Amino acid sequence: QVQMGESGGGLVQAGDSLRLSCVASGRTFSEDIMGWFRQAPEKEREYVAVISGSGRTTFYTDDVRGRFTISRDNANNALYLQMNSLKPEDSASYYCGKWISGNTYLPTSYHFWGQGTQVTVSS
Repeated sequence: QVQMGESGGGLVQAGDSLRLSCVASGRTFSEDIMGWFRQAPEKEREYVAVISGSGRTTFYTDDVRGRFTISRDNANNALYLQMNSLKPEDSASYYCGKWISGNTYLPTSYHFWGQGTQVTVSS
């Protein structure tokens, strides 16, 4: 991705897969903790997955563990979220963020710079 921010969302059916991407133009985050968060209409932004700067350590919220995989390509300043076996309850706008300080599971600990990418999963 040439432009910074999130991409890869779309309208899919339950059981389908999507791969989200996040890039930064004009900045780097190759050594930073990064996270994926999502926000459904009328809901607060919530933690989905976190990855260490090296990419060797990952964490997932219980609802997506075993279905989603967070990864990164530091050489290309890119972050990814592979989403398999999608469910209607996964529908939300997805955001990538750079950890700044504090609890790594809270959105208030991150800097978000993109507009998000919409994921809609139908039954």
